[in-house]
Amino acid sequence: MKTTKLFLAVFVCALMLVVTSCKKDLTYAKVLVTHASPNGPGVDLLIDDSKINTSALNFPSNTGYLQVESGTRNIKVNVSGTTTSVIAADLLFDVDKSYSIFAIDSVAKISPLVLTDDLTAPAAGKAHVRFIHLSPNAPAVDVAVTGGSVLFGGKSFKDYTTFTPLDAGTYNLEVRVAGTSTVALPLPGIVLEAGKIYTVFAKGFLGGTGAQALGAQIIVNN
Repeated sequence: MKTTKLFLAVFVCALMLVVTSCKKDLTYAKVLVTHASPNGPGVDLLIDDSKINTSALNFPSNTGYLQVESGTRNIKVNVSGTTTSVIAADLLFDVDKSYSIFAIDSVAKISPLVLTDDLTAPAAGKAHVRFIHLSPNAPAVDVAVTGGSVLFGGKSFKDYTTFTPLDAGTYNLEVRVAGTSTVALPLPGIVLEAGKIYTVFAKGFLGGTGAQALGAQIIVNN
């Protein structure tokens, strides 16, 4: 009996060591998911079939960064409260990398746009800004200082820039039809704080109304 108890104790200890070791070996990536489909319904996010959000993610909201085990993960975007997947994909996430997944386009053509996020800290007095064109029916655009120079030029639907350093401060910007002075969307009073990293994306439909109207959304990535 003593021998049996001793064996069980050793076995349990060994099992605990294995479990502890496995936990220590787990590695992670960070993933931020944004609902950018203007006429898409509220959605649920599932990673390896485990639901992540507690309430529906609605256009144009995001989850903030989530810690996800690195490796190939199955990502599903389901119509909220159902098992109907509007996006289902196996995606590879590298250790200690950060990613943004955007559910884009009209609901009939919804698809994922996956970007790797460089969250390197900006230099002193600088902010980092990335622009993404996510308005399905809008033409190619330039993002410019109001009445002034172009910051991000010639971006069509699904195009994006890298994170670009800009001086911290308040900017009056405008989205123009690419190569022209025609303003499609004024963006006054954009505040960029030193040390911050931002994603600005064009959202909605050209000619849309209400929540689906052409606009811009800002994500603070750090």
